[in-house]
Amino acid sequence: MNVLTLGPSGTYSHRAASAVADDENIEFSESVTAIVESVSEGEYDRGVVPVENSIEGSVTESLDAFANYDVAVLREIITPIRHALLAQDEDFETVASHAQALAQCREYLEVHYPDADLEAVASTARGVQRAREDDSIAAIGHPANAENGAPLSVLAEDIQDRSSNATRFLVVAPVDERTEAGSKTSFIVYPSEDRPGLLLEMLEPFAERDINLTRVESRPSGERLGDYVFHIDIAAGLYEERTQDALADVESLTADGWVRRLGSYDSETVV
Repeated sequence: MNVLTLGPSGTYSHRAASAVADDENIEFSESVTAIVESVSEGEYDRGVVPVENSIEGSVTESLDAFANYDVAVLREIITPIRHALLAQDEDFETVASHAQALAQCREYLEVHYPDADLEAVASTARGVQRAREDDSIAAIGHPANAENGAPLSVLAEDIQDRSSNATRFLVVAPVDERTEAGSKTSFIVYPSEDRPGLLLEMLEPFAERDINLTRVESRPSGERLGDYVFHIDIAAGLYEERTQDALADVESLTADGWVRRLGSYDSETVV
């Protein structure tokens, strides 16, 4: 099984993908959209993409890719985020990391390194690579990144502003592998209309059947200004009659649009 995830090697995405395949079967991209597209076209068996962080919120590129390409979601992987400050020595001038990692450590950096320049790069691993090449640059990444090659040292561990920091990843596969088994379900709704009370009408079928909505988020459809698609997660499986009935009600409300079932799945945690 070949797996595509965000790279280079050493990212949190890489750690999540390691729960899906051995390292020799994992390849890397620097684009979430490219990962989802490659899986939808059958170039890879699986893709592992981040969709939500407990501090910074949703990864909008992932949500938009799910709306634009037809894939199935098979698994959810939760990865606790343990950020460390990595550098060749303490005399650095710049901290390089992914924009979300910089934001997740904002308070620490403001207190301890208020004069350091912050540089957003494609991934935490890319920041680590920059720090290996330049002793004036520090990186933010998992502490294990310092063990994978000299000359980096761990200057501080657990520098994230909140100890509850975690990222949610979804494992995607070609659409014909979609399953109805699992404790959670993700789907996308495009109503293709706008009128008072429409969102309430779309959500009521789940409340009436005691189905908990774990996430509801709107994203621009790209068709016209003020036109949206809705990404919805529920704590129920597609195999359940109540879920099927609720989705049938939603489909009847959106006859001019569409409902895309991404699939049902279970959740696991990878440290």
